[in-house]
Amino acid sequence: MAELKFPSPHEAERIPGTEGWERMYPYHYQYSTADPERKKYEEGMFWFYDGLHYPEPMYPFDIIWDEAWFLALSQFNTRIFIVPPAMGIDHRIHNGYIYITPLPVENPEDIPQRVELFMKRAGYYYQNWDKLHDQWEEKMRGIIKQLADLEIPILPEMEDESVVTEGLGVSTGYKLLKAYDNLIDLGILAWQYHFEFLNLGYAAYVVFVDFCTKAFPDIPLQKITQMVGGIDVIIYQPDEELKKLARLAIELGVDEIVMKGDPSDLLLKSMEGSEGGKKWAEAFQAARDPWFYVSTGTGWYHHDSSWNDDLEIPLSAMRIYIEKLRAGQNIARPTKDVRAASELLTNEYRALLATDEDRQTYDQLLGTAKTVFPYVENHLFYVEHWFHSLFWNKMREVAAILKEFKFIEDVEDVWYMKRAEIKDALWDVVTAWATGSKPRGPLVWPNEIAWRKSVMEKFRQWTPPDAMGTVPDNITEPFTIVLWGITSQSMANWAKLKSIAAGDVNKIVGFPGSPGIVEGIVRVCRTVKEIGELKDGEILVAPTTSPSWAPAFQKIKAAVTDVGGVMCHAAIVCREYGLPAVVGTGSATSILKSGQRIRIDGSTGEVDIL
Repeated sequence: MAELKFPSPHEAERIPGTEGWERMYPYHYQYSTADPERKKYEEGMFWFYDGLHYPEPMYPFDIIWDEAWFLALSQFNTRIFIVPPAMGIDHRIHNGYIYITPLPVENPEDIPQRVELFMKRAGYYYQNWDKLHDQWEEKMRGIIKQLADLEIPILPEMEDESVVTEGLGVSTGYKLLKAYDNLIDLGILAWQYHFEFLNLGYAAYVVFVDFCTKAFPDIPLQKITQMVGGIDVIIYQPDEELKKLARLAIELGVDEIVMKGDPSDLLLKSMEGSEGGKKWAEAFQAARDPWFYVSTGTGWYHHDSSWNDDLEIPLSAMRIYIEKLRAGQNIARPTKDVRAASELLTNEYRALLATDEDRQTYDQLLGTAKTVFPYVENHLFYVEHWFHSLFWNKMREVAAILKEFKFIEDVEDVWYMKRAEIKDALWDVVTAWATGSKPRGPLVWPNEIAWRKSVMEKFRQWTPPDAMGTVPDNITEPFTIVLWGITSQSMANWAKLKSIAAGDVNKIVGFPGSPGIVEGIVRVCRTVKEIGELKDGEILVAPTTSPSWAPAFQKIKAAVTDVGGVMCHAAIVCREYGLPAVVGTGSATSILKSGQRIRIDGSTGEVDIL
């Protein structure tokens, strides 16, 4: 692998005009040359850009989720379940972009003891999966309710007399500080729960992949992923609700009202004119909680609004389904076909195993992978979508108070502040409110935020390198393998792929996401709002996809994404629909243009521009 080289993280490019950007982020995220030991460690690790989660630079507040999973993923690997070959994932930031590195277990002699601990601890979860999963769901619904019920109090001119007559002994200023602490704590707690099962879900899949690649040396990775296909997960439910509403609109004879394309408020008003319309509107409102809390993006950024924030998005998607139903087309996912193909593949490979012991191990590992797989997708709806959608809007209530006291000029400016800075600012607010004096914040924050906005703009215009540091000999961390698609094998191929990409402007290369070869016309969609432009039979080219993109998969014949590994959303959904996919190309949306003709091979990860 000597031919694959990346820059030292300490020599990475600095952007003129952004000097001092480091103060926007946690201090421990900085690469540092001050300490020789830390410098040596950083230069010796492989830091890759996490474009899967962060396709744009980080806002100072939005980094909360990166901090949350920095802790949560790593603690379950190292301190709770003791994943045998892997510790956690370390994080850094450069020019606003997140870089991460998997940490292996350095001493091979530690692994047997870690295996023993993992078998006992993880084994308990695998054996009691359904019971523990039900318990998890109850916990998540509990904190989502706490979040929805959390009141962000407005500071009154004078406290209500009940504070005196009931001897409450606390002020609204104190309650505001406490409400903000509760809000942040609920966010961190949600991410503790987020990883309670996730490491085990990916670990089970990695162990099954490892068995298959050793038992069947020539097996393509997609064949293994197909064996786990055809499973119903709730992350598909928001899309299923749109299909139900499309069918109901036709059944009740109100589909023409939906198809007119009126804004949501006008459409719902029009529905009041008939019994059928009222019934449909009732079903529409019932579907909104919780299914319309699905984010239009990944949910990782504050600007990833939910369907409930912008009803035009689900209505636009619903019209795609009404059109198809009127044309007599089937809009159901081909789950039965995917299951049949999965079963056939499973049996074919099982028949190749020579011993009863191998067949028993194969059955057991596949059974575990299928048991845990739904969680790998379902947690997304509870955390990144439902919880985050509520969380961002609660934060906007906090921001409204800062705006009222002239700390910020616009509610959306709050994202340029770190969460600890917001707590300091709230102390400034409440002490000024308590004393009747002027806070200092208005003299500090508007200027600082204006500077940070200019820095963020410069960050956006910069292209982060794929990776920095030293190429590893071996990758053992489960998430790195299945989510980002970085494996020892893909590292070996990376140099070849980069040289192909550099030398051949007619070829783009990525990772095989879902098998199949097709030719077709490109449609580049950078956001979910653009999927309405998709025509039947086009090939979707996108930065990444999320559950909000589901209607697109009814129209397309294949997908190509900038980021993602074999277990990213686009790869999973394409396998469920039997569509070819190439993921993790790094640059498809910037190279390809709508209207171009391409051929994609989902088995090799190659895209040819014809």
